Amino acid sequence: MGDHKDLTNEFAVDKIKDLAENIKTCMFCTYNEYRLQSRPMSVQKIDDLGQLWFLSDRNSSHNAEISLNPQVELFFSEPHDKFLTLHGTASISYDRETIKELYDPIVKVWMPEGEDDPNLSVIKVVPEDGYYWNNKNGKMVAIAKMATAFVTGKTMDDGIEGNLTL
Repeated sequence: MGDHKDLTNEFAVDKIKDLAENIKTCMFCTYNEYRLQSRPMSVQKIDDLGQLWFLSDRNSSHNAEISLNPQVELFFSEPHDKFLTLHGTASISYDRETIKELYDPIVKVWMPEGEDDPNLSVIKVVPEDGYYWNNKNGKMVAIAKMATAFVTGKTMDDGIEGNLTL
């Protein structure tokens, strides 16, 4: 079994930045009545408070669901190496300056009019808590240890995990 280390405040923010900035894309989950609705979304920015910023279409189902219930779940995963789950509250903004700051040309794939698209919105997620797991020594060491464990039948967990509280 790996190590366990719960993180709070700025240490939790540092872990969120470390994992989410490298993974970039998460399953962004909203609630439609009592059902979890998931879709992949890319983080545009993680600020110094650990808040995650996304660009979205004003007319999307996730914007509509956030308007009805702002509670969201974010699931980040990089197989065999990094995992992060965050629970938080989302809000929607149409601030043009923030859109310009967060805009990346790849967004034009979904928003054909680019950063000036009138349907472009910003979703800010303020995480409240979460859970992380990652390897202490990187992906290659983890894969080698997994192979050794498979051959020898012995556990060789190289992970570190814990709760995050902001």
